[in-house]
Amino acid sequence: MPQMMPLNWLTLMFFFITSFYMFNNLNYFNIMYMSKKQSILKKYLKFNWKW
Repeated sequence: MPQMMPLNWLTLMFFFITSFYMFNNLNYFNIMYMSKKQSILKKYLKFNWKW
């Protein structure tokens, strides 16, 4: 039935848009960042100059 075809296309478009959104959303928020404690710790070199 040709008059039902737009509903089918609309359903498919909605399905693919939601799946695309979910895929991108999960990939974006799946990144594990390094904690800031490791980046703050620095070794300070202390030079004692004797003139």
